[in-house]
Amino acid sequence: MMPIDVQIEKIIRTKRKTIALQVTDDAKLIVRAPFNADNETIIEIVLKHRRWIEEKKKEIEARDPKLSRKEFVDGEGFLYLGRYYKLNIVEDQSEPLKFEGAFYLSRYVLPHAQEIFMQWYKDKAFEKISERVNLYAKKRGFKYNKINITNAQKRWGSCSFKGNLNFSWRLIMAPLPVLDYVVIHELVHLEERNHGRSFWDKVKMLMPDHKKQREWLKRKGYLLKL
Repeated sequence: MMPIDVQIEKIIRTKRKTIALQVTDDAKLIVRAPFNADNETIIEIVLKHRRWIEEKKKEIEARDPKLSRKEFVDGEGFLYLGRYYKLNIVEDQSEPLKFEGAFYLSRYVLPHAQEIFMQWYKDKAFEKISERVNLYAKKRGFKYNKINITNAQKRWGSCSFKGNLNFSWRLIMAPLPVLDYVVIHELVHLEERNHGRSFWDKVKMLMPDHKKQREWLKRKGYLLKL
């Protein structure tokens, strides 16, 4: 095996046809490869993309560490549709979590704060994404089967061959134009299965500045987590 000066954390082999590189949120390199890809080929691909890997790692390591883990304390900011809202821990509140221009969390449910926030986000995601899907579907006459909200951390949306639209609940944290971009992206996949010119032309018709929203997800998607 040829020497390599880029550390590979893990090689995951599946039925996929191509080799893909992923730099995780903790700046580790994951390689996804076909079962028949030999180590020399993998290393060659890694070395070819060394500059991209190093730049990606530097970008991740430069992120504010305070954004990496929520502590669920008074004054902490939580994203909702692209804005941060302060969390208030309150004593006398019957509901576990309320949102009224700020988040209000009952002190009695603090041990389960993450699960409660996640469920709140999921409920709001289904509500808002359903609204936006229906809005854009009517504009272009898209026909879909149903909407699912997922726990996906990296895949913001997907479209199945049965016409099911799947969206990560984390999108409810993003600005509305970013959420709309993912909605439009998956709706267009109902007609165009790949990312060819026809696909992007149809996305552009519904969202002329889609590249701006796509870039936001690429650069700031790491913020969309608890």
